[in-house]
Amino acid sequence: MARKLRVGIIFGGRSGEHEISLLSARSIVDALDRERWEPVLLGIDPDGRWHLQEAARALLATPGAPLHLDAAAPAVAVAPGQAGDALVTTSAAGPSVGSLDVVFPVLHGTYGEDGTIQGLLEMADVPYVGSGVLGSAAGMDKDVAKRLLRSVGLPVVDGFVLRAAPRRSVADVAAEIDAGLGWPVFVKPANMGSSVGVSRVADAGALAAALDGAFRYDTKVLVERGHAVRELECAVLGNDAPRASVVGEIVPTHAFYSYEAKYLDEHGAHLRIPADLTAEQSERLRSMAVAAFEALELAGLARVDFFLDKHSGELFVNEVNTLPGFTRISMYPKLWEATGLGYAALVDELLRLAMERHATRRALSTRYVP
Repeated sequence: MARKLRVGIIFGGRSGEHEISLLSARSIVDALDRERWEPVLLGIDPDGRWHLQEAARALLATPGAPLHLDAAAPAVAVAPGQAGDALVTTSAAGPSVGSLDVVFPVLHGTYGEDGTIQGLLEMADVPYVGSGVLGSAAGMDKDVAKRLLRSVGLPVVDGFVLRAAPRRSVADVAAEIDAGLGWPVFVKPANMGSSVGVSRVADAGALAAALDGAFRYDTKVLVERGHAVRELECAVLGNDAPRASVVGEIVPTHAFYSYEAKYLDEHGAHLRIPADLTAEQSERLRSMAVAAFEALELAGLARVDFFLDKHSGELFVNEVNTLPGFTRISMYPKLWEATGLGYAALVDELLRLAMERHATRRALSTRYVP
């Protein structure tokens, strides 16, 4: 019988999406086929410290139980160049992490899907689920992503970028909105997910608070035209030959699909899978999702979010999530389930794609031979 492959599940993280990561990790751990995979739980606390979550193993026997970080657990460090043995505990008396065959970094937002942990795992020479450094960083920064999407002809919503320093006056920003975009607008941090720090601004009177809220999470903020839209999403899976799922629709009961609507209000939104679209609209959107995936140099997985203007029928790529929410009720796995790939099979496929990509990159020469 083949040995079980050891999967490092990295969760938590130093991010405004820390709690969402715990929920996603719990679902992934529950889905692993224990005949094939042995999970190793590695938690990152809100201050960025890594811990081997041995105590959390008891939770594995209770599917659905909340996953918590044990701050007193043995600290973990990364030893670059050690391949599967790159993650080690820093206490000689502590338990060993042991060799890992692959890592699933279930980290949303800052330090999780922005290329930072991907770079660390590349240096450690460990296979990991998801996009590499370039794709992760490009996908995380909404401003950079939109530039790349425009470069291949994909439509994006009009807007402009603000910087924390030097910070423009509220009156100056309001004047630019008046002159170009019109009201309402959306104000959002360039490098956050889960709608953290995002505000819908109906007039100049609400602009100051919205800017303060966005700059709390990032030094770069986007101001975008507010369209009356349908919110559509498509999941993409693969490495060199990515494929798209059926299209789903988010129907928020709030003013927009905010953090509260996503995670705090159980009635905050309805999911329609598949979305009510014509065959032509659906096929165009799926094609655009794959094009966006390829334009940003992504790998493994991504959820591509679209806006369909209710009045003009225009379709826009809103953003690309390189590590979307991964609970059993999250849109990404539900889209694949509707396409014919169940949650457990999806997790297996992502781990396979991670090892496949790592093997391909490892076969490349790192030494110049004239």
